[in-house]
Amino acid sequence: MKRRSFMISAAGTAAGLALLPRLAFAEAGKIDVYFTSDQNVIDFWTNVVKPKFEAANAGVTLNLIDGGDGAGVQAIADRALAALPTGADPQSDLAEGFDTRLPSGGIDAGLWVDFSAAGLSNYSKINPLAQDIPTNLPYRGSQVLLAYDTTKLDPANVPKTWPDLVAWIKANPGQFIYNRPDKGGSGGNFVRRAIFEATGKDPSKFAVDNYTQELADASLNPAWDILKDLSGALFDNGAYTSGNTQSIQLLSQSAVTMIPAWSDQALSAISQGVLPETTGLVQLTDLGLPGGFTKVGVFSNGVNKDAALKLADFLLTEEIQSAVLTELGGYPGVSWDYVAADLREKFKDIVPTSIPVFPGGDWEKAVNDGWYRAVAPNVDRNAA
Repeated sequence: MKRRSFMISAAGTAAGLALLPRLAFAEAGKIDVYFTSDQNVIDFWTNVVKPKFEAANAGVTLNLIDGGDGAGVQAIADRALAALPTGADPQSDLAEGFDTRLPSGGIDAGLWVDFSAAGLSNYSKINPLAQDIPTNLPYRGSQVLLAYDTTKLDPANVPKTWPDLVAWIKANPGQFIYNRPDKGGSGGNFVRRAIFEATGKDPSKFAVDNYTQELADASLNPAWDILKDLSGALFDNGAYTSGNTQSIQLLSQSAVTMIPAWSDQALSAISQGVLPETTGLVQLTDLGLPGGFTKVGVFSNGVNKDAALKLADFLLTEEIQSAVLTELGGYPGVSWDYVAADLREKFKDIVPTSIPVFPGGDWEKAVNDGWYRAVAPNVDRNAA
């Protein structure tokens, strides 16, 4: 799936099918890597991962292929699953940003390598917060955090808990803004953090398969009260931005003092000069704002499976994990103890102690619909 996008489209499936090689066979020593992530991630692999891995593994090359989105890469995985019983060449080795729970039946059929049993030298370094099923290998993460102007707010006074954040917003009217929850994950996950606050800070209460209208009413309505109470203290007496980028622009222009922002987007904006070096970043310590990790999966029937496993292990090395921070602006997939010491010190205020996850599906629709109805009834949902 594309970065922070939870929609699977027919167009994406068509794009994936269009990528299927015609009368071609996988080439030994050429690892075919299919991506669901955005171009900035493919650029990171092109400029950092590929040259470093190829230099360390003579005779092996990486073939980096944009799969379009989750549906596009699922078309590749469907093909690999179909090839599994016959031993045919699936023409694919590694999937980036794809959940190996798909396609249905793939894990039970043995389509994906179990990393916990693959003998990777760096597997034990994975951040426990990132661990998922053993066929998903987390290698980078992103989480919504708070970005703020240190020239206007002393880092010693920055709020680090939800109650302190609410108190700060009310005490500094007009200095905080977030985007509409269906227009970008930074605002969407700020809203979800309010939901967690209203329901006892327990993300386990929400699962993709436990949605009911009754549970939604009981869980979401108290959160709408929290957010309605904040609305008058927001920028421009209750304005909301149209996306992640517009929030960052307002912070860069000193129009506001603080915003929720994706960790990777904020770090990249600082490194590129879009946000000034005086921008501070902090994570809530009582329960972090939501986020998640991007994984890779290795096809068990890929011609270059062994080389793909070497690549998966290579992604977890200190060299690449440090580059995830410095070059990509993401979180490392390994525990922070395995990141260079100077980087641990530099980013100490955003090292997460929790990365809560909120489910999509019916819950996502209920959150977006409920927010417009209860918190921002005067906002045109279709406005740009």
